[in-house]
Amino acid sequence: MPDPAGRSAARLPAGHPVRGRYTKWGGLRHHGADLVYLGADEHGDWLGDPAGNSWSGGPKEFTSVTDNVLLVPRDRGLTAMFYQAHPEQEFELYVDITTVPVWDGDLVTAVDLDLDVIRHFDGTVLVDDEDEFAEHRVSLGYPDEVCAGAVSECDRVVSEVRGGAPHFAMATAEPWLAVFRDLTGR
Repeated sequence: MPDPAGRSAARLPAGHPVRGRYTKWGGLRHHGADLVYLGADEHGDWLGDPAGNSWSGGPKEFTSVTDNVLLVPRDRGLTAMFYQAHPEQEFELYVDITTVPVWDGDLVTAVDLDLDVIRHFDGTVLVDDEDEFAEHRVSLGYPDEVCAGAVSECDRVVSEVRGGAPHFAMATAEPWLAVFRDLTGR
């Protein structure tokens, strides 16, 4: 939950533009977007992703259909996007299994390791892109320790999402969505 007294380990001031960029192993481009820094809490840094935002730069391009918030943990190999209900939006939580995100000023980068944990609005949880992970493990040459770490993190995330861990709860993300809306007047 946002700290109303402003006591956090925030990297940047709230409202500061940031760039989020995902690559594939070996530095291959994947996708990225312009985002808004919202603040930080015990779960990590929170970024705003406005409706109409274009995620581009790689083979998969898409446009955000709702205002969303992205959690970037400080010490885990993942990012977690929380989505709002919308007829065009299939899921409420999308966790990308990645390398530990790295900040460089107002740029945050991570290597996407294919595995995704998705929670649909009806509560169904699934792991996506296991086939892509198996293919890229060979074609992109993922080291064995990277593979083991990605599978371990994916299993942990599935357990946490199914178990209702606070950092994957919509109730944790909603105050950050309110911060985003206050900052942008949306």
